Amino acid sequence: MTSPTLADGLGAIAGLYDVLLCDVWGVIHNGRESFPEACRALARFKAEHGPVVLISNAPRPNGPVIEQLAGLGVGPEAFSEVVTSGDATRTLLAERAPGPFWKLGPDRDWPLYEGLDLDFVDLDQARYIACTGPFDDEVETPEDYRERFQAAAARGVEMICANPDIVVQRGDKLIYCGGALAQLYEALDGKVAMAGKPHKAIYDLALTRAAERLERPVDRSRVLCIGDGLGTDIRGANAQALDVLFVANGIHGQETVRDGRLDMSVARRLLDVEGLTATWALADLVW
Repeated sequence: MTSPTLADGLGAIAGLYDVLLCDVWGVIHNGRESFPEACRALARFKAEHGPVVLISNAPRPNGPVIEQLAGLGVGPEAFSEVVTSGDATRTLLAERAPGPFWKLGPDRDWPLYEGLDLDFVDLDQARYIACTGPFDDEVETPEDYRERFQAAAARGVEMICANPDIVVQRGDKLIYCGGALAQLYEALDGKVAMAGKPHKAIYDLALTRAAERLERPVDRSRVLCIGDGLGTDIRGANAQALDVLFVANGIHGQETVRDGRLDMSVARRLLDVEGLTATWALADLVW
C-alpha cells in the first residue's frame, strides 16, 4: 500500500490541485473553537488556486452549518461551498416520504426535515427510522438503544442515517454520532441507508458544486480531499480514487501526535490496519 508523504504544509502541495474537498469537524474546528491556521490555509488556497468545498457529515442542511461556522469564527473567505450529509440525506428521505418515520436525534436537527412532508410516529408504528444521532449525545451511548433496535430490526424497519460519523471530538471529549447507532443497528441485522462520507452521494454533490464554481468539468486527478476520520474521510476519498491529505491531530491525535509532531510510523500503521491509503499527511492543517 502507498504510504503517505509528510507534507510541509498545504502550501507545499497546493499547486497540484484545483479543488479542495475539506472535512470540517476535527480539521477546522472542534465544536467549540475554530483553528485559525487551518482557516487561513483554506482561505489562501481559495484565493490563489480554486474552490474549497467543505464536506461535512453534519446531519443538517448546509444553512445551519454555515451559521455554526460563523459563530465559531470561520468566515466565508475560508470556503466556497458547504455540502453536508444532511443535504444528501434529504434525497433519501424524500424517496421514502411520507414514511411513517421514527425520528431519532436531538431537536437541533429538525431543519433536516423541513419541507419534506414526513409523518413522524412512535417506533412501534414506524416503517423507517430517521437517525441523526442519539437524543442526548453528551450522555448516551449506542447500548442505550439496543433493546429498541432489536425489536425494530426484527420487524424489518429500515434506518436512514444522516451522519455516518462514529465519533467526533467536542472540545476534549469524544461523543457518539449517528454512525455508531447505525453500526449497532446493522450488527442486529437491521437495514441501513446512508448518503454522507464515505458514501458516493455526498462526493457527487460536492464535485458538482465545485464544477459550478470552476465553470468547467472537474479534473478528478486535481482534487484533494482533506480529513481526519479514517472510516469516513480517508475511506471515502479512497473509494472515489481521489488524493487525500490525512490530518492526524483530530480523532487520532492522541495516538499520532507527540509534542506537536506527527509520528509517521503510527499514522502509516493506522492506515494499514484499516486497509486504507493516504497521499499526504500533516499533524494539523496549516499553510
